Amino acid sequence: MPHRRAVVRHAHVGSPHPLNSILEPRALLEMALLPASLPLLMQAPRGDGHPVLLLPGFLADEKSLIALKLFLQSKGYDVHTWGLGRNLGFRSKHASALPQKIRYLHHVAGRKVSLVGWSLGGVFSLYGAESTLECVRSIITLGSPVSVDAAGSQSPPAVKALYRLVSHRLGAAAHVMQPRAKTLRERRRLAIPTSCLYSLGDGVVPPQEATIDGDPAFHENIRVPGSHLGLGFNGIVLAIVADRLAQPEDDWQPYRPKGLLGRVWRVTSGASHVDAPTDAQSPAV
Repeated sequence: MPHRRAVVRHAHVGSPHPLNSILEPRALLEMALLPASLPLLMQAPRGDGHPVLLLPGFLADEKSLIALKLFLQSKGYDVHTWGLGRNLGFRSKHASALPQKIRYLHHVAGRKVSLVGWSLGGVFSLYGAESTLECVRSIITLGSPVSVDAAGSQSPPAVKALYRLVSHRLGAAAHVMQPRAKTLRERRRLAIPTSCLYSLGDGVVPPQEATIDGDPAFHENIRVPGSHLGLGFNGIVLAIVADRLAQPEDDWQPYRPKGLLGRVWRVTSGASHVDAPTDAQSPAV
């Protein structure tokens, strides 16, 4: 087996490039181009039918997950959304409702649940998994701020102001400092297969916050192209999510691009060779 280097966060410092933030509306174009990804999506592996729980990003609801939901259902998964309405930031109801939802799906299906969270939904995925380790099969985050330093979030000022307005006047720090978020705050990683998808073109969450330090036996960072708001409608992202979910439950391996997806991914992510995926870190980092 090839040696795997330690999984490390992206080296970016500071906020996303201002141009990326200005160009976030390009997500509309990415949505319009999704049908062009049909050949890529058709070649994505079918699943084994295990339950998958989708969690929306900040200010989004279940409707934002429609492309992910329909695509994963077409691949044979038992897909569910979180059922908590619009994501308005961390609320006390999430502390009990989300773990209960995970345990319920595990009980009904008799199988472990995979969690797929977009943006803030990815942070909720990690939180929910912490208290339901025996019920969770894998975690996939899409542009999620899973690694925030002591200095606080480096998202653009407008994003932080919006969070303070909608969720808490002290911002995300008020939630991160709660006792129940200690594991997230200390960046202790769960021994669960975790794939963090991130984009250097993300205008909301900078790459150093969307990636993690971890154990290559369980964790990986995968660079993808595109905007933050378009991740859930990005054909390359959808295909990689299907690839990750199709990993055998007891034999998870880091992402190794192959076939049409591998060729498209290498071109769009800037990868120049195929050896790097034996590391749990994207070669385009």
